[in-house]
Amino acid sequence: RSASCFHRNPRSGRWELVGPRPPLAAMFADGTAPGAHVESLWRSAQSARCEAKSCQTGKISTVETAAQSHTSQDASVQTDQSKDAVQDFQQEVQVDYTSLLSFLQRVEDAVIKELNKNWKSRAFDGFEVNWTDQNETVLCLHTLSYPEAQDQNLQVTSVSWNATGSVVACSYGRLDGGDWSTEKSYVCTWNLDRRGLNPQRPDLVVEVPSSVMSLAFHPSQPSLIAGGLFSGELVVWDTSRTEDPVIWRTGMTDDTHTDPVYQVNWLPDAEHSNRSRLLSVSTDGRILVWREERDSRLALAEGFAVVAQQIPRSTWLKKFAWGEAAVGVTSLSFSHFDPRVFIVGVEGGYSLKCSAAAETLALHRTGSSVPLRAPVELAFSPHGGPVYSVSCSPFHRQVLNLFLSCGTDGQVHLHSMLQTQPLISLQLSKKYLFCVRWSPVRPLVFAAASGEGNCNKCFCFIGDVHLFDFEKSSRKPTVSIKQASGERPVYCLEFNIKQTQLLAAGDATGTVKVWQLSSDFTEQGPREMNHLEQLASEITD
Repeated sequence: RSASCFHRNPRSGRWELVGPRPPLAAMFADGTAPGAHVESLWRSAQSARCEAKSCQTGKISTVETAAQSHTSQDASVQTDQSKDAVQDFQQEVQVDYTSLLSFLQRVEDAVIKELNKNWKSRAFDGFEVNWTDQNETVLCLHTLSYPEAQDQNLQVTSVSWNATGSVVACSYGRLDGGDWSTEKSYVCTWNLDRRGLNPQRPDLVVEVPSSVMSLAFHPSQPSLIAGGLFSGELVVWDTSRTEDPVIWRTGMTDDTHTDPVYQVNWLPDAEHSNRSRLLSVSTDGRILVWREERDSRLALAEGFAVVAQQIPRSTWLKKFAWGEAAVGVTSLSFSHFDPRVFIVGVEGGYSLKCSAAAETLALHRTGSSVPLRAPVELAFSPHGGPVYSVSCSPFHRQVLNLFLSCGTDGQVHLHSMLQTQPLISLQLSKKYLFCVRWSPVRPLVFAAASGEGNCNKCFCFIGDVHLFDFEKSSRKPTVSIKQASGERPVYCLEFNIKQTQLLAAGDATGTVKVWQLSSDFTEQGPREMNHLEQLASEITD
């Protein structure tokens, strides 16, 4: 058989099979070929480099991008600063020092003259810029009480802040009439800065065999506190001594008051700079000054007596034999301008200007161990009833000498010590006003404690604390706070001279409330002293 072969067709240009064609079976037959093996060079190379053999391709790098650019820039203007402007700004300013010196020499005398004139001027006295937002909010921070005293229906008769302003004390007794000279009472203190303050558990409780009518912390020794008793005695306690806190007392002698002591004050001792003296005020008509003795005794150093002859005749004194009877003194306040001058309030309704330098002897004979002098110099226009409280302004100048007084007629009188008639008479209450205090930081602000009601016989009152700001109104309180629950009066209040935003007030329920005053009552405004002087002068004119 001839073999077949491929031949190129010259016409078509294609290759064609010519010759005999083999059968299909010869072209396609089943067969088994041996397998082929190709050795991997990549695996051997990876093993030599100790690399993973999980894939044959390199690591694919990926990048995530959330923006079309990789830089950003903040711009607040649409133009850039000119380089020329920067260079001009940075160039040193050329100063003609010779001409400047000549100018200063020419105006020197005139400038010094104007500076001296401004230095002596009082046009901007008291001016302060106040950028804070003002508000009239008053918040109750603490409600303090001693349950055992409340169980006896005792009232808070006086409150006082210690020298640091962190401790408040109150005395318990009775002010609504009767004879409680033998009833046990208390003096309680709370440290408001102490952690875990319990408002119904005082830090210190001192039991006293007689009602405590008045209280006063020492002005510089935080642990010393003096109290005046219903029995007429004076006692000084050291609150740092827990066993026996009594360190001085008057005892019952011929010099002791014969009526309740309604106010006590600490005075500097002119003879001993490291000692103090105590002043006491009583409705027996005597104002007594006591000195400390080594045997824990308070001895009488000097004294004054207010008698009927010293004040104008009035219907309130007709029951006395004229010139001989004592006039009951209820309150006292020293002038902040002259420490020898003080104001007293008396049961006859008068406020009296007195002098500690008085030398005239009082006509009232008391059997005292020291002669008692007559201090009264001037009587002011009376209230319609007994005066319960007086308070001298800590801001007045010599030309003003202002003080406040309040009493059972529900009025507050603003007085100048230079004239007998009040500058202002404010009807704050329909019934009694028990206490008035001038703010220690605001010349135009004062506070008053009142009781309202319709029953004088049973002393049925609703207690209020009134905050008055002459800058807001010269006729009505800026804020009136309801303190006592039910119909019970507020008897006493005191500003805190160290933490000036705090005001403590005690009431007939046996409760002391500590109020936080807003900046409106504690930050002095610009020219506030001038406003007070202007107010006084307008009323006087």
